[in-house]
Amino acid sequence: MKRLTKAEEDIMQIIWRLDRCTVSDIRIEIQKETGKEKPPHSTISTIVRILDDKGFLDHKVYGRTHEYFPVVSKKDYSRRTLKKFVSDYFEGSMNELVSFLVKEKNIDVDELNEILNQSQNKNEES
Repeated sequence: MKRLTKAEEDIMQIIWRLDRCTVSDIRIEIQKETGKEKPPHSTISTIVRILDDKGFLDHKVYGRTHEYFPVVSKKDYSRRTLKKFVSDYFEGSMNELVSFLVKEKNIDVDELNEILNQSQNKNEES
């Protein structure tokens, strides 16, 4: 799976949230999120076409209108991105990542125990 640029990922976040949308829908969402003017239609259209070319989106055509929808789920992208991140920065070890988070005080023992309990409950349900 190809990596997304920051701009592409920002647009994908909106598309994942909306599920099916047009470029105009995306522009409106950006305006709502930022409180600024809508970005140019051509800019968003270009990014959306790149996402389509990269295989993250597909579309249906209704006359001159293109409706876009994700073909890569947010969960799949998140999983692959996290695996790559852990591979690049933590020698492929989730233990190293968790250890880093604990040392940096980004996660405390209670949160870690809660994650472990959730993991155990999922394993018992499987």
